[in-house]
Amino acid sequence: MFGGALRMMKIAAISDIHGNLAALEAVLADIKGHAPDLIVNLGDSLSGPLFPAECANCLLSLDIPTIRGNHERQLLTLPIDEMGESDRYALSCLETHHIRWIKHTPTTLLIEREIQLVHGTPESDLGYFLETVEPQAVREADPFEIHDRARGVPAPLILCGHTHIPRSVNLGDGRLVVNPGSVGLPAYEDDRPFPHKMQTGSPHARYALVEKRNGSWSAELYSVIYDWENAAKLAESRGRANWAKALRTGLV
Repeated sequence: MFGGALRMMKIAAISDIHGNLAALEAVLADIKGHAPDLIVNLGDSLSGPLFPAECANCLLSLDIPTIRGNHERQLLTLPIDEMGESDRYALSCLETHHIRWIKHTPTTLLIEREIQLVHGTPESDLGYFLETVEPQAVREADPFEIHDRARGVPAPLILCGHTHIPRSVNLGDGRLVVNPGSVGLPAYEDDRPFPHKMQTGSPHARYALVEKRNGSWSAELYSVIYDWENAAKLAESRGRANWAKALRTGLV
């Protein structure tokens, strides 16, 4: 893809857009100012009560490396009566060519043996790479847990999403794991494996810039202002008060 070894390179990583077109457009505009060599998308791109089809069209026009998240898998595999509200709404908006595009996106992707893209962990699109859910609360995963989740991945740069929480961890063995956070949804609740909340505490759209210099990778995490109030009002109009609060506050 890049004609040889990657000695110097700048990558913008986006993830968990969740159909939030305004947030995606704001992030892409901010990314453009940094002139990256490549943008990659880590999945959960469309599902939500906002603009699934429009986000699909935007991503199709970009033609960037993209992997499936758990929501793409659910759109392809779950009967409609077993889908959550976000997936059902997305499915009602998407056209045949959008579904065809989703079907052709891989679940993971290795770029030049250097950059590994996963949605959750290498083994599961529902797994948390850099956080651990316990019965009492969610905490940052310790180094032993992260090393265990990264076993079998030799790539020096591992990019993951799913948790919506921006974080970068150097494994101390030449590998860097980066979660860019969520472009379009700064907080959510889940009940697997225990009921818990994932929340950034601010409404900003998130992405990461990851750069290789002198043989090693480093990351910067960015937050971007966009019209989250308008997005929240749209979510409210579609009966999603939980989304409206998350979009306004970064809390659930």
